Amino acid sequence: MIYLKSALCLLQTLLMIVSSFSVYDSNFKFWVDRGALQLTSVTDFSFDSIDAKELAVTAEEKAACRKWFDENILTAENPAYDFSLGGKRLRNNLEDWEISIGEEGAAGEKYRHGKTSYITLKHKNSGITAAVEATIYEDYAACEWTVFIKNNGNELSGAIKDFYAADCVFDTGLSELYFSKGSEPAANDFELMKSAVCPTEMKFNANGGRSESFLPYFNIKGAKCGIIAAVGWTGQWFASLRQTLTGVRFRAKQEFFNAPLNAGEEIRSPLVSLSFYDGKNALKGFNSFRKWEKDCVYPESISTLSGYVIANEFNTKTCDELIEEVNSIDDTVLDATDYFWMDAGWYEYNEGWYDGVGNWIPDKRRFPDGLKPLSDAMAAKGKKFLLWYEPERVREGTYLCNEGKKHDGWTFEDGDNIMWNLGNNDACEFLSDYIAESLVSNGVSMYRQDFNFTPLSYWQKADKEFYGGRTGICENHYVANLYKYLDALCEAVDGLIIDNCASGGKRLDIEMTRRSLPLWRSDYNCGDENGALKPDVLEATQAMTCGLSFWFVYTGTNRHFHSEYASRSAILTDQSVYQPTDEYTAYSDISQFMTRNYCPLQFGGTDFSKYLAMQFGDENEGAAVIYKREKVKKDEFNLIFNCLDADKKYEVYDIDSPGDIITKTGKELMTGGIMLNITDTPKAVIVRYRAK
Repeated sequence: MIYLKSALCLLQTLLMIVSSFSVYDSNFKFWVDRGALQLTSVTDFSFDSIDAKELAVTAEEKAACRKWFDENILTAENPAYDFSLGGKRLRNNLEDWEISIGEEGAAGEKYRHGKTSYITLKHKNSGITAAVEATIYEDYAACEWTVFIKNNGNELSGAIKDFYAADCVFDTGLSELYFSKGSEPAANDFELMKSAVCPTEMKFNANGGRSESFLPYFNIKGAKCGIIAAVGWTGQWFASLRQTLTGVRFRAKQEFFNAPLNAGEEIRSPLVSLSFYDGKNALKGFNSFRKWEKDCVYPESISTLSGYVIANEFNTKTCDELIEEVNSIDDTVLDATDYFWMDAGWYEYNEGWYDGVGNWIPDKRRFPDGLKPLSDAMAAKGKKFLLWYEPERVREGTYLCNEGKKHDGWTFEDGDNIMWNLGNNDACEFLSDYIAESLVSNGVSMYRQDFNFTPLSYWQKADKEFYGGRTGICENHYVANLYKYLDALCEAVDGLIIDNCASGGKRLDIEMTRRSLPLWRSDYNCGDENGALKPDVLEATQAMTCGLSFWFVYTGTNRHFHSEYASRSAILTDQSVYQPTDEYTAYSDISQFMTRNYCPLQFGGTDFSKYLAMQFGDENEGAAVIYKREKVKKDEFNLIFNCLDADKKYEVYDIDSPGDIITKTGKELMTGGIMLNITDTPKAVIVRYRAK
């Protein structure tokens, strides 16, 4: 068996070498990358039982995080990051740098519940200064850091290359790795995979500048301890893992960067976060990460939401017609609605919604007074207004395209699309002001940002045309300014909620989580212009919830069909519908449980001959959702819970038969469970539990 594993690891390495020479943003690279990692991975597995008391962060885990943070971040001797300046690596030439470590700030001063420190590295023989912003969240056994490099001199610096936000070895011992697919889009988007960490380098990266092949999240379950590592870079990120004699070597960076810096120029690394756990059960790591993410990372304005899609990209109703629709909605539905959603096509366009992007002015034929009368009608009902934009793409002849072409370096072309260069500071500020004014004038309180093309080739072309051939400079400035752009919108609109959409979930990373949530997870859920959906869209929605919930507390999609099975398939923290039905308000309490602990009970994936089951909640209350798919032959399903308090007694009941209560201890529910008889096919069963 060991020889087979070694052979598979070697074949994996060969495929990764092939991938590195292939065209990025190509189907070939996508499938080679996926195929390489699948050689050593499985997708059908289970997690061991874990008592709810064991999910609490321990003093030992907090101490392990603090020790690692002090020894690898707050250090002048062994930094976890690395780069080379003029051909000399930082780590091998620390004597060339003056290193000072600032005092640790108070908890919450910079980031919620976190204590932030700044480490400054000044190069003795040039004007280059590196600054590390590092934050530790002691109560969560988590930390994060970002490295900034600036040329404070008066002339071009030496080349910066091999700029790793993380290049370190975790003392985990022999380790397994849990990671997830990105969005293709396909029915198995975000599927969780498990692999032994290979002694050869396992490489992960974005494809064309978006997270299509894999998500930048990794759960390393080691014999000594466990670590969840997340990479925050909304561009061409790269990460690799390799088993060493003592643990796992982890590296993360912007994949392509090799450039000197102009006088006064600054670049940054991806953000890297680590969450420490004891390594006994990967579920503890996932749930510790989810709690840290919910309490410390997500914007405070985000909560569970329900929306009503009032206009999609094919809708041509006038303002008066839409106002009439808002005013005619049943009070029961209205009470359960947090926002009204208007998607693409509200501006002037020619043949379709896509050729008008860049005209962020309401279509005067349909909206002679703009969108404010519509948002006012929504506000009168106490509801928010979500409006779709795609600001980074500007089509020929639109306002932004014409404005951008007046300024050198504000736009660049590569194929059919024209890209607005957020990497140019003036262009970024102009766009921030323009979109902020649009949000305010239209009464928008939920901003939906889409991004429907791959940017890497644009950035690489711009490096040559506008940045003197310096590899990676455009992308670096672009991604850094993307975050500044989103932050500027939040400053302009109090309480703004940002919906992160990029052809579905192709921009999912920890930096975007700090600013947004994905209300639309995958374009696999899209219907065509006639409203036709994929035949397995409900089962795909179930599977995507199963996969994404490891890494994300808040996600959303639409409920397209009017049936109990459809509604229960799309139970999420954030739900939207085209036409609310009786099921619209039925499961809000279940959605609330989804922000707590998450336990997959049976992986079904896209194998419709298998049940799929998930549990959300805490040690006091929650729910399990069991999906019997169309090809399942067995009518019996043994529901074995997880993450309960073994010593507590629980009342358990099917929500369709609330009077038939079963009382068992947590230990009994996590060992023998309860037997369900599910005769209908397909069928979604919801079983509630509550501690007595």
